[in-house]
Amino acid sequence: MSERDENRIWWHVYPLGFVGAEQAAVPDAPVVHRLDHLRGWLDYAAELGATGIALGPVFASSNHGYDTVDHLRIDPRLGDEADLDALVRDAHDRGLAVLLDGVFNHVGRDFPAFREVLADPASPQARWFRLVSTPGAEPDYACFEGHRALVTLNHAEPAVADYVAGVMEHWLARGADGWRLDAAYAVPRVFWRAVLDRVRTAYPDAYIVGEVIHGDYAAIVRDTGLDALTQYELWKATWSALNDRNLFELAHALERHNGVLDTFVPMTFVGNHDVTRIASRLADIRHLPHALAILFAVGGTPSVYAGDEQGFLGVKENRAGGDDAIRPAFPASPANLPADGWPIYRLHQELIAVRRRHPWLARARTSRLHLANGEASFELRSGENRMILALNLSDGSSDLPAPGARQVEAGSGELVRAGTPDTRVALPPFGWALLATS
Repeated sequence: MSERDENRIWWHVYPLGFVGAEQAAVPDAPVVHRLDHLRGWLDYAAELGATGIALGPVFASSNHGYDTVDHLRIDPRLGDEADLDALVRDAHDRGLAVLLDGVFNHVGRDFPAFREVLADPASPQARWFRLVSTPGAEPDYACFEGHRALVTLNHAEPAVADYVAGVMEHWLARGADGWRLDAAYAVPRVFWRAVLDRVRTAYPDAYIVGEVIHGDYAAIVRDTGLDALTQYELWKATWSALNDRNLFELAHALERHNGVLDTFVPMTFVGNHDVTRIASRLADIRHLPHALAILFAVGGTPSVYAGDEQGFLGVKENRAGGDDAIRPAFPASPANLPADGWPIYRLHQELIAVRRRHPWLARARTSRLHLANGEASFELRSGENRMILALNLSDGSSDLPAPGARQVEAGSGELVRAGTPDTRVALPPFGWALLATS
């Protein structure tokens, strides 16, 4: 992964929800050019400080985008290939890279090869899937985590590897800058290695990040050739530690995070299209700035889920339609957003600006200077570069060690004996600060 890619700030969008598309595709329905709506928000993303747009699924599907039926066609609920070309072009004009979402563990039941198998289980296309013979009935098949609408591909079949590599190369040639690989954890590592080695031969600069929830992150990257993985462990520790006012949990996760950074720079986040929004997840909204300070201070490649920068609310529920609240339609333009979200947007801008002034933070290791349940100060270091993150989760003031701190770069606090080994920072109730040491 290049230094450019690890230093990106992604604005993550779920397109079908963002543009208000129908939840289910209608066969043979006319194309509706809704991607123009998203193009109208690119200036907003650039002004936020983002340097990339991470798109959710844009390819033809039956419902939510993760049940793909044609990886080489744009979902007609969003538009057509020319609409995506225009979005990529306009994003690039604003210095925004474009990341596509590749769903290659499974396909929808209307995927042509699977429809052929349903019509004739003896079809040569049967090799593409993991079927269980059921004489006299529809063949049984492996599916993704029990969802019968998501048919698992047979990743041992060479034709499947050829297909996936071909799809990835097709859209990279069309201007995409990289891929997020959905459910990468469910796909054999040897499959990814074979596919990514081929893709990188043609597109060595493509940024490829895998969705992985748990496991040996470093080993997965080494085995697959992925550039990065999604850092779910740190995501969970961030909101959980804040809710419980137990910064020991966060400190433990940051120690493990240091080990990850020894191998690669992961994609970090406090929200995405699959989880309850951070403003709803936190038991006390006064901890939202703490969560954002952690996201933008510690090592990683930060991703902001569209709407989180405005404090959108939304709870994910484990039921049909349970993602709807976290994947809403956005208004016609940023001018139509509620007024109460803009202070959170400006806080994102402030923290992203710090991150962009100090790109070394992408690889910074974190060590504790002071740690208690409700207060902590951490040193962030990469080579000779150094900053301090101070957190106070309580409704009382806090006085924390901040050796060598010279000024408050973001947040609020008062330094005592600035620039000395005995520097301390006084934080207000529920306060936080990022402190520069040079």
